[in-house]
Amino acid sequence: MELRTAVSPRDVKTYTTQRLREEFLIQGLFVPGEIKLVYSHIDRIITGSATPAESPLELTAGDELRAKYFCERRELGVINIGGKGTITVDGKVYTVDHKEGMYIGMGTQKIVFASEDASNPAKFYLNSAPAHRTCPTVLIKPEGTPEEGVVIVKDENKVELGSLELSNHRTICKYILPGQVESCQLEMGMTCLEPGSVWNTMPCHTHDRRMEVYLYFDIPEDAFVMHYMGEPQETRHIVMRNEEAVISPSWSIHSGSGSQAYTFIWGMVGENQDFDDMDGIANQDIFRSGICRGGFFCSCSFVHIFAIFI
Repeated sequence: MELRTAVSPRDVKTYTTQRLREEFLIQGLFVPGEIKLVYSHIDRIITGSATPAESPLELTAGDELRAKYFCERRELGVINIGGKGTITVDGKVYTVDHKEGMYIGMGTQKIVFASEDASNPAKFYLNSAPAHRTCPTVLIKPEGTPEEGVVIVKDENKVELGSLELSNHRTICKYILPGQVESCQLEMGMTCLEPGSVWNTMPCHTHDRRMEVYLYFDIPEDAFVMHYMGEPQETRHIVMRNEEAVISPSWSIHSGSGSQAYTFIWGMVGENQDFDDMDGIANQDIFRSGICRGGFFCSCSFVHIFAIFI
């Protein structure tokens, strides 16, 4: 398990491109036959992946957690972005198809991931947070019929926003949140941009009571997403490729623009679970102060160039 420490916004404004990537970017996820975990000191979130191939993979606590098993003091959210697979939770087998998910409650002792077809393996994306009580373990499906142990995402939690004219037409599908899937603090969901739209979370915001992690995927090999972060008047960018994640502290904006449409999974942990608890940033208040030191492809230049052509 890789460890990442918390950082101050006063320090981040001095980081080089490489240092930004070292601190916030998570690469190397979804390696067949491996589990990868990154433990961030920011709200103690663990972000990672499990990609079973020929053999199942068991999730263990490792030395870093000082726990008997991974979910001894934690809850776990999972979304599968690969082929069909199974998650066995204390002996009970759940079939998890593409873009289906699970919430696994604190106290679960044994979690095993497997793929139905090793040539098209499941790609289980993981977010985990500390927990203080046990919430029910459930399978989560965007569509279907509810049954015992299976939650279908409610229509009210599939929110269409933006427009093609503003290049931000997207659908937010909320998987784990109060009123649908009970958890201690973890919230997770997926946002899918429509063809022709490239901007997410713009106008942007911060939420000082929660941190967030994004996983960008459905990005072709020759495409990318410019992920914007930092304080609203001290913005920076990180170039994101397919199936890479990025850590966003609570003081940072988190927004992106791609060379074409893409999908991303968001996961939040922190003080509350109020999805709408955001501190909005007006477009005219971004990049207002500070000295640009980022060169032609810094986030400031990107916005200036964009402005020229509109």
